[in-house]
Amino acid sequence: MRLIKTYFFVFFCIVLTCHSFAQKKSESPWPNSTNINQPWARWWWMGSAVDKPNLKKSLLDFHNAGIGGVEITPIYGVKGEENNFIDYLSPKWLEMLDYTIHISDSLHMQVDMVLGTGWPYGGSHVTLQNAATKLIIEKYQLKKNETIDKNIVLENTKEKVPPELLYVVAYGNDGSYVNLTDLLKDKNSKVNDKGIEGNPVSLQNPLKPNKLKWKAVKTDYTIYAVFSGKTGQQVKRAAPGGSGYTLDHYSEEALNAYVVPFNSAFKGREGKIRAIFNDSYEVYGTDFTPKFFEEFKTLRGYDLKQQMPLLLNETDNEIGNRIRSDYKQTIADLLLNKFDKPWTAWANSKNFKTKLQAHGSPGNLIDLYASADIPECETFGSMPFDIPGFRREKEDIREGDADPVMLKFSSSAAHISGKNLVSSETFTWLREHFKTALSQCKPEVEDLMLNGVNHVFLHGSTYSPTRAAWPGWQFYASVNFNANNSIWEDAPTLFSYISNCQSLLQQGKPDNEILLYWPIFDVWDQYQKGNLFFQFKIHSLSEWLHGTSFYDTTKSLLKKGYGVDFISDNFITEAKVIDGKISLPGGTFKSLIIPSCKKMPLATLQKLIALKKQGAIIIFEGLPESVPGFNDYKKQEQELQNLLKKNNEFVKPVSDIFIALENAKIQPETLVNSGLKFIRRDVNSEKIYYLVNHTPKTVDEFIPLQIGNKEVIILDPLTKEAGNAIVKKSGSNTLVKIKIEPGQSYFLKTENTASQKKWNYYEPVTEAISLKGNWKINFDKGGPKLPPGATISTLESWTKLSPEAEAFSGSATYSLEFENPNNKIENWNLNLGDVRESAKVWINDEFIGTAWSVPYKLNIKNLKSGKNILKIQVTNLSANMIRDKELKGEEWKIFYEINMVDKDYKKFDATKWNPMPSGLLGPITITPLKLQTN
Repeated sequence: MRLIKTYFFVFFCIVLTCHSFAQKKSESPWPNSTNINQPWARWWWMGSAVDKPNLKKSLLDFHNAGIGGVEITPIYGVKGEENNFIDYLSPKWLEMLDYTIHISDSLHMQVDMVLGTGWPYGGSHVTLQNAATKLIIEKYQLKKNETIDKNIVLENTKEKVPPELLYVVAYGNDGSYVNLTDLLKDKNSKVNDKGIEGNPVSLQNPLKPNKLKWKAVKTDYTIYAVFSGKTGQQVKRAAPGGSGYTLDHYSEEALNAYVVPFNSAFKGREGKIRAIFNDSYEVYGTDFTPKFFEEFKTLRGYDLKQQMPLLLNETDNEIGNRIRSDYKQTIADLLLNKFDKPWTAWANSKNFKTKLQAHGSPGNLIDLYASADIPECETFGSMPFDIPGFRREKEDIREGDADPVMLKFSSSAAHISGKNLVSSETFTWLREHFKTALSQCKPEVEDLMLNGVNHVFLHGSTYSPTRAAWPGWQFYASVNFNANNSIWEDAPTLFSYISNCQSLLQQGKPDNEILLYWPIFDVWDQYQKGNLFFQFKIHSLSEWLHGTSFYDTTKSLLKKGYGVDFISDNFITEAKVIDGKISLPGGTFKSLIIPSCKKMPLATLQKLIALKKQGAIIIFEGLPESVPGFNDYKKQEQELQNLLKKNNEFVKPVSDIFIALENAKIQPETLVNSGLKFIRRDVNSEKIYYLVNHTPKTVDEFIPLQIGNKEVIILDPLTKEAGNAIVKKSGSNTLVKIKIEPGQSYFLKTENTASQKKWNYYEPVTEAISLKGNWKINFDKGGPKLPPGATISTLESWTKLSPEAEAFSGSATYSLEFENPNNKIENWNLNLGDVRESAKVWINDEFIGTAWSVPYKLNIKNLKSGKNILKIQVTNLSANMIRDKELKGEEWKIFYEINMVDKDYKKFDATKWNPMPSGLLGPITITPLKLQTN
């Protein structure tokens, strides 16, 4: 009996083990999808002329297409809709917000919003005192023994807002300095006229006196009158109730005043909005704040008023550049510490996150991005790719700014500060209006994800009610992702691809091993025509990024296969050494590289040497020559040189950083030698690789991963297919067999034991076989009206069929009967050739999939013996329909402010366009496949 029980127990254990193993084998390697994995959309509310039925319909459209959330941005309105405009933050507007949140919640979506309308922050409640400010200087020459006796006001000024006089200071030719501010009198009061030797009474005059009487004694003087002026900038693209002055972004008092109406509006709505958004820094010409001189003295340690001639000197000289560098650093400090950080703290107090586009700011982008909960970059325009069949017609694009080095500022900030999400304003002006194909989106968004973005925001989608005639309400910049655009038919496949990618790219932690110091003071120290205000913009990379040692080193490291994140002086201050690695709030790094730079703060160098003495790998490409700034710089410069000399063994520059990295046993991912791009993440010591082929050649080889003795799962984010790869393992790396065509992408996920079915590697048996015959075309849906059907024997653009087909935008189904060329073949590859623009495919009424990106290929299983029916529903762009509308003189551009412009910001005119090729252009082939075994 005991033996029977033992046998039963063993049998039970075997069954349980087999069940567990089978269960493990069947577990999906894909994470459960959430709305954070899905792409989100910036949602333009034109005139905030929204209503509940149309809000619900729009949100349902988003949800059904695979969009996980919306970012509400109210903007200017539509002509003829004035009675439907809703003032921003009015009770009615808040009711629409609440309804949007309610419907979103029911659909498991989330809502972000802008803290204002249009951009940048500002509005009707921004007083002049809190409006964006600029420094204005008026100069007067005064000869020895000459007396100035006048009201100090701006003369011949074009200033719309009278500036406030802050200080009057005098500089003698003998180097003397006199602060005359206390001599200012009310113009109706008596004036002390004893000059510099006199004893003027300091007035506390609330009327801000500006009458000055003073005699120059001893030498000639230049008098500087310092005014706090207003830029006068208004909110761009403001919505009803949101127009007004742009906010002073260097003043916490201004910020606190700005959020007062939001404190009231959000009462009881805490936590219901996911995040508050702040767009790219477009506060122009604002180089000042009323308390700037006081803040400057606290931060920089000297009185800037005493150095006005050097600050404003129009020649390129060392002292002037140092003082101007201090000025720019002070602006950066104020933006970071008086605005961005308090802004995040305020939002967090309401249980909101913040999402910040720091680019364009006059500050250290790394610190500024990191001040938000979700750093956000953006792309603007179109980038080139070497993928065969990828179209980038010159007449339809504007050159893009998506430089990988620029993109990494936002992701680096997230990685070193411990923020998991990195978002991106995506597809802005990717093509001309109505001319963007889904296939043209894919490599662009891939480049973003390869550089650390894992939370894509579409730019954008315009709320458009059902009462609006086609093409509906339109934002002035493309792309418009909504149901009025024909690409919406197959857009869910693009959104699904992004969601699949992001579900993995949000797993674990980023796995870059190298930190690279950004020597921002080398930029601030440049003369820059004497300007006090310098913006780090994505549209002017040649002014501050391209050609620098920092840029060149970044490009070299990436090309070699190293994962790199950038670090600022402030984050170096936070760094610690743990087990020989550099520890930051966001994780650990194996090394820190210092590119050649001229200026470095003494404190930064001291911390670098301290880290190296504690065991950190710090690699110097060059050594700084001096410290930045003006205050006591000679003494600090000597300390820096002494420090370098004393620690020569720790700071000795290397002649080759790659040899230095190799000596430190920091290895690159040599898979880049194949031409593949990659990014890597770490999930509990296992690695996730995202691989993309943007080359013109298929990569069909074993590629090395810098992690040893691993099994590897291949995951296809386009189809969600997955399987264990063929691998060759060693102690130092794992070789993975991969076949990836131009335009394709895969994920690789390492594991200790195989847990999936085997990955299917296919190879062609014979050459491709052309599918020929009579194609039947039926036009299914679209406009302006459905063309008559047709039968063709040669595939070409359907625009050639008839005038109605030339004007048509929508979907048409192609049908073809063909014979199975070989009944023994179980797997085939269907190549649709040139598709304009996306295609759903059925074989014998069985849905196979959607081909929407290059290469337009789908794998198909057993064909029937004899005749088979191929059906392909193709959807083209909306360009031909809008062209037809304009040729007929039908007006649709009915929007306020900028209305509609083309990609070059000129008047939009589709009558000049040629018809866009549409449909199947072929050739269409099938290729017999067999499974590879090794």
